[in-house]
Amino acid sequence: MPRLLLFIPLLLFFVLAFFLWKGLSIDPRELPSALIDKPFPEFTLASLQQPERQLSKQDFIGQPVLVNVWATWCPSCRQEHEQLLMTAQADEIPIIGLNYKDERDMALQWLQQLGNPYQFNIYDEQGMLGLNLGVYGAPETYLLDAQGIVRHRHVGVLTTQDWQELKQIIKGWGSAKN
Repeated sequence: MPRLLLFIPLLLFFVLAFFLWKGLSIDPRELPSALIDKPFPEFTLASLQQPERQLSKQDFIGQPVLVNVWATWCPSCRQEHEQLLMTAQADEIPIIGLNYKDERDMALQWLQQLGNPYQFNIYDEQGMLGLNLGVYGAPETYLLDAQGIVRHRHVGVLTTQDWQELKQIIKGWGSAKN
């Protein structure tokens, strides 16, 4: 029996090595979302630019859209902003902004200085819509189909290459209808 006890450290080493190997094989940008293939959450929140205007999911149902979670306190959002401006100028898909846990005045100043790629901005000051989306942080981008179903989630800065991948997903919808 005492000889078997000598193998316990070796067994523990192999168990830990397995979990380390498994952990290293996971893509850290691949964060699963419970909302994939499910409807975008219902909400009623104020518009960033027009506080008296209440926005809801009905404001973007009927067309595919990108919903981009952003904030002025997020340095990565500033890095991604140029790509969003180029995407908006290409006019291939509307971009809806979700200003997340931010200060309204700072967000409006940001858009005035850097440009506004968004069709409109939802002001989520308390972060409740972000919580319902399962937002880890900003930036995050959600691709919704015309029925408001979440089809793809991108965590982190949206690059030109990421945008090309999203365009392929959208093109796939067109060929599926034919």
